[in-house]
Amino acid sequence: MKKILVANRGEIALRVMRTAKEMGIKTVAVFSEADRKALHVRYADEAVCIGPPPSSQSYLLGDKIIAVAKQTGADAIHPGYGFLSENADFARKVATAGLIFIGPSPESMEKMGDKISAKQTVSGFDVPLVPGTKEALNDIALGKKIADDIGYPVLIKASAGGGGKGMRVVENAAGFESAIQMAQSEALNAFGDDSVFIEKYVGSPKHIEIQILGDQHGNIVYLFERECSIQRRHQKLIEEAPSSCLTPEIRKKMGEAAVNVAKACNYYGAGTVEFLADEQLNFYFLEMNTRLQVEHPVTEQIVGLDLVKEQIRIANGEKLGYSQADLKIHGHAIELRVCAEDPLNNFLPDIGKLISYKTPQGYGVRVDDSFEAGMEIPIQYDPMIAKLICFGKTREEAINRMKRAISDYQITGIQTTLSFGQFALNHPAFVEGHFDTKFIDTYFRPELLENSSENLNEATAYLSGYLYNKKSKTEAAHTIQGSISNWRLQRK
Repeated sequence: MKKILVANRGEIALRVMRTAKEMGIKTVAVFSEADRKALHVRYADEAVCIGPPPSSQSYLLGDKIIAVAKQTGADAIHPGYGFLSENADFARKVATAGLIFIGPSPESMEKMGDKISAKQTVSGFDVPLVPGTKEALNDIALGKKIADDIGYPVLIKASAGGGGKGMRVVENAAGFESAIQMAQSEALNAFGDDSVFIEKYVGSPKHIEIQILGDQHGNIVYLFERECSIQRRHQKLIEEAPSSCLTPEIRKKMGEAAVNVAKACNYYGAGTVEFLADEQLNFYFLEMNTRLQVEHPVTEQIVGLDLVKEQIRIANGEKLGYSQADLKIHGHAIELRVCAEDPLNNFLPDIGKLISYKTPQGYGVRVDDSFEAGMEIPIQYDPMIAKLICFGKTREEAINRMKRAISDYQITGIQTTLSFGQFALNHPAFVEGHFDTKFIDTYFRPELLENSSENLNEATAYLSGYLYNKKSKTEAAHTIQGSISNWRLQRK
């Protein structure tokens, strides 16, 4: 492999190109007219404009991207994440064109790309599943009966969905019919497919995912977990590795379940198996992402592997070269997605020009970004500006380093999620690891960011006292109940 076309933009395009350069591989960038001055365009060895700003007229034009790859003499295409990264038809066309797709097989993508198909695929492989339907649901009366059997609350989810679209929580039978109709309508508009399914609603879960790697020779390993519970609109904002709550035994069980998911679909490449964990740390398969994840750097930090390099090696037909026993967790890493969003206004996107832009530096600080001062934040794409990743020997050190790095990060001209990141990392619930996917709903109020130091200190003191009192009570309960963990007792 001598030349790779990167079919993406922004920080992930740069991230792939840097690894390729280290491996002595040349790169080709594709870009829309909105990205003509983008950093990934300047960094690549070659760059080709493929269309106007809308992604439907540029980054989603698979046939055009393949044509550019052939014209420039590329051997392979790396899709990054988003856009065409989980499009099985595109992957198949890449192979048909005589090029290497740096990712899994189209067949694996198809099996895991639909949530119902994924559940059916893994059902015989000792993977815990949330109780629910195994097939797409069209009959509302049947759906009501299933919901009654499972027990309310239930969750209606779009089969082809993601990012919270086509998803409705139903608390009782009275609201079922309207909820399923809204979910189907939203799913049809978002994905062109109104298929939905029902599963038991896990009310305040932790969102934990396992990174896996598999080669084309049948070897599969798991690279431990990432904690991704701090989210807004079902989209992640803060991720860390490892999770603060898993025991070694549960980590092993979850990792082995993730490997079984990969085996169920004959997976190779880098992939992520996502689980929900309840208050007792019972975990259930949620879905598999058949691509690199935004939050992959925290895994890289704790295992010492370059996941893009591993993707390229696997696509070249190489064996992994290591076993599960060779992999160990070293230290702790946290990632904050620095997005052009306004935390004071329900995290809505905030576009504009970066008047000033200076990234933090120092030991254990990594910034994956694609912007510099004077650049405009395009309205057509995801509002993420950068990923701020901090590593420490311990979780406490990683948190303190991240707080320092956030305060050193200088961005003016737009609102960002930096202030929220500082709030979250100072919050006792985060510091003590007692949080779930309801963290923002439970603890965050925009006014806490106004006069942030005074209000945050006041809120922190109040919540510290609250948790201390709660801890005193639960320690007494722990004396009686013995085997129940502090983490489970202190959960809210």
